[in-house]
Amino acid sequence: MRVARAAAPLISAMALLAILAPVHAAAAGDAAPVIVALDTTVGEIDVVVFADNAPLSAADFLRYVDRGLYHGAAFYRVVRADNDRGTPKIEVIQGGLLDEAKALPPIAHETTRDTGIAHLDGTLSLARGAPGTGGGAAFFICVGDQPALDFGATRNPDGQGFAAFGRVVRGMDVVRKIQAMKSEAPSESPYMAGQLLTEPVVILHARRD
Repeated sequence: MRVARAAAPLISAMALLAILAPVHAAAAGDAAPVIVALDTTVGEIDVVVFADNAPLSAADFLRYVDRGLYHGAAFYRVVRADNDRGTPKIEVIQGGLLDEAKALPPIAHETTRDTGIAHLDGTLSLARGAPGTGGGAAFFICVGDQPALDFGATRNPDGQGFAAFGRVVRGMDVVRKIQAMKSEAPSESPYMAGQLLTEPVVILHARRD
């Protein structure tokens, strides 16, 4: 079943420019912003992808979109103050492929120092282990500002932070709804106990708008 699109009109060009201004002061000749719609079983999330600022990370995310790899993927992990075991605590939802066999090769790590894209409310970023192991197979969305995920912060011991590449422009209510859902699925990792959604939120379609 396809989730119906919200009745609200598509965001206007002027409103979009206002959203982009803090992180993406476009120079003359820059490519137009890329908007991706993620249709999920609980609603639609629209994101802008900063291809100019974060070319590697943005391009990899768009490869998954364009190849249809997010169809049937899901948001499956939620991190909140009440279940986070890291320091400092963060609040995010994580999504991506459920079948790791479909993952494309990982990409080089782009830091927030290089891209200028901070982990603010609604920022999209690539999940990773060591630098250079991340990619579009697993990404997360920040709920509230999360400076601990930026370059030089202490959430990741290597100090390299995470690779931010986009931001939600519509649907943060859906993001927050997902974050508040029950997360009682069993986990093989004690670190993620209580973080895996009891019922993952399936991504029905992911497409450029």
